[in-house]
Amino acid sequence: MSVTAPQGFVAAGVAAGLKSTGKPDVAVVVNRGPVKVGAAVFTSNRAKANPILWSEQAIRDGVVEAVVLNSGGANCFTGSFGFQTTHQTAEKAAELLGVSAGDVLVCSTGLIGTGDEIFRAKVLAGTEQAVAELSPDGGEAASLAIMTTDSRPKRAVRSQDGWTIGAMAKGAGMLAPGLATMLVVITTDAVLTAEEADRHLRSATRVSFDRLDSDGCMSTNDQVTLMVSGASGVSPDPAAFREALTGVCLDLAAQLQGDAEGASHDITIEVVGAASEEDAVTVGRSVARNNLFKAAIFGNDPNWGRVLAAIGTTDAAFDPYDVDVWMNGVRVCTAGGPDRPREDVDLTPRATQLLIDLKVGSATATILTNDLTHDYVHENSAYSS
Repeated sequence: MSVTAPQGFVAAGVAAGLKSTGKPDVAVVVNRGPVKVGAAVFTSNRAKANPILWSEQAIRDGVVEAVVLNSGGANCFTGSFGFQTTHQTAEKAAELLGVSAGDVLVCSTGLIGTGDEIFRAKVLAGTEQAVAELSPDGGEAASLAIMTTDSRPKRAVRSQDGWTIGAMAKGAGMLAPGLATMLVVITTDAVLTAEEADRHLRSATRVSFDRLDSDGCMSTNDQVTLMVSGASGVSPDPAAFREALTGVCLDLAAQLQGDAEGASHDITIEVVGAASEEDAVTVGRSVARNNLFKAAIFGNDPNWGRVLAAIGTTDAAFDPYDVDVWMNGVRVCTAGGPDRPREDVDLTPRATQLLIDLKVGSATATILTNDLTHDYVHENSAYSS
């Protein structure tokens, strides 16, 4: 049931005609309370879509009554008309729900630079239809409506100690720090203040979505929203809630990685022995963004030299001639030189594990990425045609 698994939430997903396929493309998630707390994190891209510009303002008071999401159009770089479309979307939902437009967040995903009167009319009509179809069982329909190039919906639910977290996500490419080309809505019936919700969400996204780096490209529309209804009446142990929320975000991040456009390998890069967590992230990200390494993995080639070449471009503290590298459990490099034969490494499974030991400290970090394939190039060369 995803976002409607916790008490206090209703949702819907409908087809408004934004997608040429006729599939669902507008979703609404509503918090019935009694608490109406919200928190959100957004793309760090300076080029922001109109829904991001709106939602960044709306979230400031820590109150979120509803989220309206559409696929089939990013509403980005569409000028004042596009911002007015976002504003009217929030106003339409607010009018129908009897709430303030300033407490309605808006999310969009799809092609950048497109949007006209027809687009606006379809979004507004879809919002009206979705509000009319709101249901405690509407979480699955909502998760389908936010998909773009996704091959499957992404959902997660976790319950403990009398409270529940539910979530849905979309995303299948352009996954890089500053979130991803993704929209995520997380709901909980635990009792939290706005400050607690914001703190827990930022902690969870820092080690999950922010470390998903599929192709090194940052989206204009990324948004992760946490809605709190308090309907369980339970104030959770802070550490337990944060752990559960982080687990949900890690689950969704792995689902996003597994559905990345055209990918044939899901690569987990674990960096250990770093002087600091920041260094570990920097080293892992340098490999995740190295096209030579990613192409080698696509070809099932355990070319560990490309790993050392990639990490050597960073300013992290380590001696490149004292680094160990494992690929799928085989140490192929030790102390900056060859170890076991490349033939010992089996890279045919989709799951690929890369372990890098910098040998200078105790800090660690894990980065998720994918290989670079013919299918990825084809899909993104024809995206707008």
